[in-house]
Amino acid sequence: MSAWTAVGLSALVIWLYLLAGRGGFWLARVRDDMAVAASPERWPAVVAIVPARNEADVIAQSVRSLLAQDYPGPIRIVVVDDGSSDGTAAVALQASTASTSGRAFDVISGAELPSGWTGKLWALEQGVRHAKAGGAIDYFLLTDADIGHAPDNLRALVARAEHEGRVLVSLMAELSCTTWSERFLIPAFVFFFQMLYPFGWVAQTDRKMAAAAGGCMLVKRVALERAGGIAAVRAEIIDDCALARRLKRQGPIWLGLTRRAKSLRPYGGFVAIGRMVSRSAYAQLGYSAFVLTGTVAAMALIYVAPPLIALVAEGPARWAGLAAWMVMALSMQPMLRFYRVSPIWGLVLPAMGAAYTLFTVQSAFAVWRGRGGLWKGRVQAIKGGA
Repeated sequence: MSAWTAVGLSALVIWLYLLAGRGGFWLARVRDDMAVAASPERWPAVVAIVPARNEADVIAQSVRSLLAQDYPGPIRIVVVDDGSSDGTAAVALQASTASTSGRAFDVISGAELPSGWTGKLWALEQGVRHAKAGGAIDYFLLTDADIGHAPDNLRALVARAEHEGRVLVSLMAELSCTTWSERFLIPAFVFFFQMLYPFGWVAQTDRKMAAAAGGCMLVKRVALERAGGIAAVRAEIIDDCALARRLKRQGPIWLGLTRRAKSLRPYGGFVAIGRMVSRSAYAQLGYSAFVLTGTVAAMALIYVAPPLIALVAEGPARWAGLAAWMVMALSMQPMLRFYRVSPIWGLVLPAMGAAYTLFTVQSAFAVWRGRGGLWKGRVQAIKGGA
């Protein structure tokens, strides 16, 4: 057996394992697109916490969507202005004033960021403290300022949490996918996330697998407090998954795809999306140069080698590489359908994998230069790199 054949067969075996033994992640079937679960006997009190830093272009849409929720129970909304310089607070207040919902709404100014905290988590902590001083709370809805919510989103989240006894219900918001760069990178981003954290496994109580999507998380207050609160993950770059791990120790959690929560902001071109991914990619690897090296090698074997072998090798090696490439393209189809993108993009998954490998390497170099976790003017990868 030639070396090319061995590599091609290895890649094929890995892809067959991923399809058959990784929780069916690629099927993209864990979704929140079904009817709302049965209504609870009492609709619990919810406070939505919205951390916002220079979000003037989208905060009004987000606020209006929260104020328009058809939730039957008590709901308050707290926007935490995290040192914005673009008038975010004023835009949020204007949006709330124009609403006729009658929902309780507050905008608070965030205090200076203390050492040991990332910006978003410090804003959430202040929002939680403010909310606790204002009355009874059963759940917190932790949501980003660039997320728009369908009118029934909160009702569906709470109904699921109450009906299934979940301490965390999180939604992977539908991301912007209109430009060529977004079509190339965004479905792949969600695909890779599900490969790392199969949503079906996240929901299973007999597995340690835990994950969440920070754009939309409904968290049970008592579980959050037992888990140590926001302060327990205050230095985490990938804060949503870190919080999910702590919350799963308190009870069942759930994460799924949705169209009820959508990103309001386009991601722009290749470079802009790369910066977004690079912010946390090396943190995902535990800031380990050893793990980074292994990851780059694995990505080369799994994504780059199959099409390369299919195009340049001959005989059994070519067929092995082609088979792995086709299985790879097949695995991408459910996610492409979810994002209404042509199935032809599945053939480009090797290039997508190469791009994300590049972003991961860039993330490591940023940490090594002391610029890790750079987001909205803040360097937040305070753990450093190995």
